[in-house]
Amino acid sequence: MNRAASAPQSTERSSRATGNVHNVAGLFAGIGGLERGLHRGGHQPVLLCENDPGASAVLRAKFPEVSIHSDVRELASLPTDTTLVAAGFPCQDLSQAGLTAGISGARSGLVGEVFRLIKHHRTPWVLLENVPFMLQLGRGRAMDVIATTLESLGYRWAYRVIDARAFGLPQRRRRVYLLASLEGDPRSVLFADEAGLVDEPKLNGHPVACGFYWTEGVRGLGWAVDAVPTLKGGSTVGIPSSPAILFPNGEVVMPDIRDAERLQGFPAGWTKAAEQVTRAGARWKLVGNAVSVPAATWIGRRMAKPGRVRDFVTNPLPDCHWPTAAWNVGAGRMAIEASEWPVRRRYHSLAEFLSYAPRPLSVKATRGFLDRTERSGLRFPPGFLDALRAHEKKMKYQADHLISVRRPAGGTRSA
Repeated sequence: MNRAASAPQSTERSSRATGNVHNVAGLFAGIGGLERGLHRGGHQPVLLCENDPGASAVLRAKFPEVSIHSDVRELASLPTDTTLVAAGFPCQDLSQAGLTAGISGARSGLVGEVFRLIKHHRTPWVLLENVPFMLQLGRGRAMDVIATTLESLGYRWAYRVIDARAFGLPQRRRRVYLLASLEGDPRSVLFADEAGLVDEPKLNGHPVACGFYWTEGVRGLGWAVDAVPTLKGGSTVGIPSSPAILFPNGEVVMPDIRDAERLQGFPAGWTKAAEQVTRAGARWKLVGNAVSVPAATWIGRRMAKPGRVRDFVTNPLPDCHWPTAAWNVGAGRMAIEASEWPVRRRYHSLAEFLSYAPRPLSVKATRGFLDRTERSGLRFPPGFLDALRAHEKKMKYQADHLISVRRPAGGTRSA
């Protein structure tokens, strides 16, 4: 195994990737976030593989010319003209919100199917996407398995944690993007851009909309200033659901699913076709599990036009520790001091971003959240719980007023 034992490497070189336009096999394609972004970058999907019926319905509607396969485990081989495998493999076993079973989990273990297919096909390029928690879980075992397997197959690899806010979207969404190649330099894609460290937004007396998860409240909150927290495929109360947004005027709302699609970089209504085979609420799970389209677009465009590797500080990668950026291009595993913002697009504030009327957070949902906070030891932003209590009181008053208007004269109100 090729461990990092050499001296820090100079990045002052002009390594170039080869094969600028790719035929893409999208595995675990979901609703096509990676594939749409890569296509916008000039690359062509030739196969999509997805077993969720709702997601498959979306793929059939949005990629009508592309062959769709339902089960990666039954996929014998890739199309012969495949030059890039893209796989946002299932993250449920790797995420903090999931089962944390690790790389051997029944779902996330499916990344082994990616290795089986690229070993047989010797695909020139591989792009993997997953949650940053994979870098920590089991003292980094998941990431070590992936890196070691790629190295044994002869791949150079590089990865970088990237925040979707870098592309102007008001969603705090951090994801690992790992690019590997048999013939090119993946650094000329992932490390050709650098916007530098960006300060986390703070209230500082300036009223802005803030996002949080009303389904949490005991172990976490997901609090985000001028953004929503990471859109998720599930929740701690067991249902796919939206985050909530607290506006400066005290309103507490849930965004429309069409704005959630836009927060992932899709056009509004992208997942509508899923309602042909599943309930409308399932669209939240599909959107939450998707890959951010603008991030994939940036990668796709950089693959089509690789750049000069920036001059980053590098150090040998210590065992059992995976930083937010690293590579191994033949001289050992190196930790890279790169930010999570490769670019800095014009930011759209959360309040300005929303295009569709949100729904007020219900009395039941608000009360459930407040009950959970009372059992927790969490610290909350000043004034936050007071705003939630005021919202609950307002919603209860409106509900009671509506009942009294509708109640027949002389009638009694039921308990």
